[in-house]
Amino acid sequence: MHRIAPSARSLPLAAALGLALAAPAAAQAPAQGQPLTIGIGGSPTSLDPHFYNASPNISLTQHLFDRLVEQDPEARLKPMLAESWEPVSETVWEFKLRPGVKWHDGRDFTAEDVAFTISRVPNVQNSPGSFAGFVRAITRVEVVDPLTLRLHTAQPHPLLPTEMAAVQVISRHVGEGAQTEDYNAGRAAIGTGPYRLVSYHHGDRTEFVRNDAYWGGPQPWSRVTYRFIANNAARTASLLAGEVDVIDQVPSTDLPRIRRDQRFSVAEIQGLRVIYLIPDYSRTENPVFVADNNGNPLPRNPFQDARVRRALSIAIDRNALAERVMDGTAKPNGQWLPPGVFGHNPEVPVPPFDQEGARRLLAEAGFPQGFRMTLTTPNDRYPNDARTAQAVAQMWTRIGVRTEVQAIPWTSYAARNARQEFNMRLVGWGSSTGEASYMLVNIFGTYDREKRRGAANNSRYSNPELDALTERAAATLDDEKREAMLREAVKMVTDETAFIPLFQLVNFWATRRGVVYEPRMDERTTAMSARPAGN
Repeated sequence: MHRIAPSARSLPLAAALGLALAAPAAAQAPAQGQPLTIGIGGSPTSLDPHFYNASPNISLTQHLFDRLVEQDPEARLKPMLAESWEPVSETVWEFKLRPGVKWHDGRDFTAEDVAFTISRVPNVQNSPGSFAGFVRAITRVEVVDPLTLRLHTAQPHPLLPTEMAAVQVISRHVGEGAQTEDYNAGRAAIGTGPYRLVSYHHGDRTEFVRNDAYWGGPQPWSRVTYRFIANNAARTASLLAGEVDVIDQVPSTDLPRIRRDQRFSVAEIQGLRVIYLIPDYSRTENPVFVADNNGNPLPRNPFQDARVRRALSIAIDRNALAERVMDGTAKPNGQWLPPGVFGHNPEVPVPPFDQEGARRLLAEAGFPQGFRMTLTTPNDRYPNDARTAQAVAQMWTRIGVRTEVQAIPWTSYAARNARQEFNMRLVGWGSSTGEASYMLVNIFGTYDREKRRGAANNSRYSNPELDALTERAAATLDDEKREAMLREAVKMVTDETAFIPLFQLVNFWATRRGVVYEPRMDERTTAMSARPAGN
């Protein structure tokens, strides 16, 4: 796989809601644009681009909002709203903004909008997974002129341009005073992006119309319908029936059938998302969803003991999960990045499958007869998420840890997970920056709102030594030295069994004939990645 070394130093609504939908495709020539309907498996929860750092939300809002820096399908940086960027000192990055960019309402895009965006990101109320980690290093935003911006950091921060690729830019004139509900209602959903909002129906669909004044040139699709179809069978059926043109998270059981049918095409790429299990670290006493074999609550949280975590890890047959549950659409992993990606540690193997060793570890930890627990999982977010949890539960039950599965919709899961209402839970994390520090900062970094660290650390894991190593790596300009530190951090996490990685997803999309989809490692599903065949 292509190796990603993200050295930024080396890289150079009123109006929207009033727009009429375009005419049906049958009445239009390709040059005028065709409509596109996308069916997605993940459920977006908001049109606020800073509300929730989750792939379905990001994929949806990227139709409306641009970033300073874009990433190509293999996570390499390229200009977007910023035409160029460079360090003007060890602690200052200067961004030159693209001239002539307009907001959907016709106002000019300027550096003031970027400054306002950066100030808003860490302060979004009720966010279940903040974007604050992407702006944590910024100590001051200096607006030099309308098209020049300087971002100051307390220490060298080579990944700042990479992190800016994750922050969607909103307008100051619309965003001041706007809350998440204003974006969901469309009042504040005015961006610089390739599409304008027509309507948003939570849990169902979002309608966009092409922004013909887009600075990057008009998209080929005149109208985009973005549908949420959680059920795997229903999503495939919609494609087969011609109701949608593109689907993501193609069910593994349907891939052979779709590949054989000449009416459709399948696009795939090794993904950056790891599916993993992680316990609750926020409670030492009176843990939730765990009990002794008689059903009596345990006085202390067994998952605070690394031997218990290690026992559960080696009780899992990852090859069986990848081959049988995932039908070969995933690869077993013992860390959170696939081989070849910046920070992947080749010395960290896939944990061995060892049931007898797991029983010995449980006995050493004081649980020779095991205990009872609940594993919570979303049932509509990741490919085969509930099936994976059920398979893991069976494996754990075989070593004496009687495990029940609680499978719930993503919208409920996400909110409850952010409130530490679960103990052991199944989660996925895609390292969209294409390097290891993204998960170190956001998932394993000690939760600290003021330091903007641990923004998605819903387990409340904490290791000050790891935090210090992560900070040193983030401030190291030399790529080789920084990667060595990141690999050390990866080993530290896995040696402690801070989480239990299962496998790395391979990303799949299926399209009808006439539509070509460019697959992305970050698994974003957007109209911008689709084009008419022959274009």
